[in-house]
Amino acid sequence: MSEIQIRQAAPQDTVIVADTLGEAASWLRQSGMPLWRDDELVPTRIAAEVNAGLFFLAEVSGHPAGVVKFQLEDPIFWPDASHQDAAYIHRLAVRRSHAGTGVSTALVHWAAERTCALGRRYLRLDTEASRPRLRAIYERFGFRHHSDREVGPYLVARYEYDVTTGASSSR
Repeated sequence: MSEIQIRQAAPQDTVIVADTLGEAASWLRQSGMPLWRDDELVPTRIAAEVNAGLFFLAEVSGHPAGVVKFQLEDPIFWPDASHQDAAYIHRLAVRRSHAGTGVSTALVHWAAERTCALGRRYLRLDTEASRPRLRAIYERFGFRHHSDREVGPYLVARYEYDVTTGASSSR
């Protein structure tokens, strides 16, 4: 397999980011595991985040293979956490043509390395608490369950990964 390259999405990549997210959302919906609403993923809704430099593309042989949103604060899902010690990932998605090829792992590794390079200790994420298979994926990577939190109508499970030790933290 070709090497996976990760780069910041540019404004002209907005449609690619939206299409990648939309493809993942469609697959999840068809699999009976809906995650994102379609109206959240249209280019006009995510353009500001792409323009702000929050999305990153994984490419294989120059072709889009996956995306992740990387941010340095998360006041919606982590309002009670110190933002100086963590980075946050959201909307991790892989094109179906690259499923099972290590793209999602490469994106999480990249995010952990970037978090460490920025001098932050934790990489954090959240997921719907009622998704045991998705939670197990994060736990296998080394994320530790931090807490559950109600955000609007959703109960989310919050996870963190200690990038300074390459392992989940313990409290």
